[in-house]
Amino acid sequence: MNLQDVVELVLRISIVLNGFAVGLEGRFADPVYLFRRPGKLLRAFISMDVLMPVVALLLVFNFNLDPAVKIALVALSVSPVPPLFPKRALWAAGKENYTVGLLVATAVLAIVVIPLAMAIFGWISGIPMSMSPGSVARIVFTMVLVPLLLGIATRATSYWFVQPVRKYLGPFASWLLILSVLPVVFVEARPIYSLFGNGTLLSLTAFTVIGLIAGYWLGGPEPANRRVLAFGTAGRHPGLALAIAHGNFPQQKMTLPAVCLYVVVCLLLSVLFELLLRKARGAAPEAKERAAA
Repeated sequence: MNLQDVVELVLRISIVLNGFAVGLEGRFADPVYLFRRPGKLLRAFISMDVLMPVVALLLVFNFNLDPAVKIALVALSVSPVPPLFPKRALWAAGKENYTVGLLVATAVLAIVVIPLAMAIFGWISGIPMSMSPGSVARIVFTMVLVPLLLGIATRATSYWFVQPVRKYLGPFASWLLILSVLPVVFVEARPIYSLFGNGTLLSLTAFTVIGLIAGYWLGGPEPANRRVLAFGTAGRHPGLALAIAHGNFPQQKMTLPAVCLYVVVCLLLSVLFELLLRKARGAAPEAKERAAA
């Protein structure tokens, strides 16, 4: 087993654990939350499944990027199932139902969205690209839906087990995700550094920042939902992205480092975005007090 196999295995374990951790905070009614609210579902769909592929296309066609980075951006843009949420955003104001509903809705829609998006990308670029609905369904079922539903069932049947575990499992999954990509970033440091000169870091940063802003803007009037959709739009599923990339371009060895670099950039910018939001919320009451005085 080589480094790439180990990294992908740990990456998948971290995503599965995070899905289970999300489920530990949810209830059986939560998975269908967005399907019962078409307006919120439509905004999430536009943010995650329409806007981000368009952004990826613009970046791919306007920057002289390395082929591996182009593949990574395209694959990430059509992999809309967010693998991780910052905990403060995840449960802000008790919006577990929106978070769980978003995770389930994006996973179910991905079965249709990903094959369709791949066909559109192939038509625009002239490069045949595809992924069957069955392959997508297998990934989202095993890595997202099953762990999530198991977490919900565990909470419903073994609440005594949930209480001591729920506090630590989510952060553990987040750190495991970081630890899974760092070896690639260090081992492939020289090849990754060679990508920086042609806009790689700028493209990944723009992709993430646009996702954060678009999700926050389209998240609706409730601040908690806006934060969740912001992180969900920027945070693409690296396991799905790698499956798409390997399935269509198996000869491209730099795709894994490019995806891992995206994970690092996304996590850092997501933390910064959360800090800025908290600072803005803290400044708002002070401004109101000064105005009242």
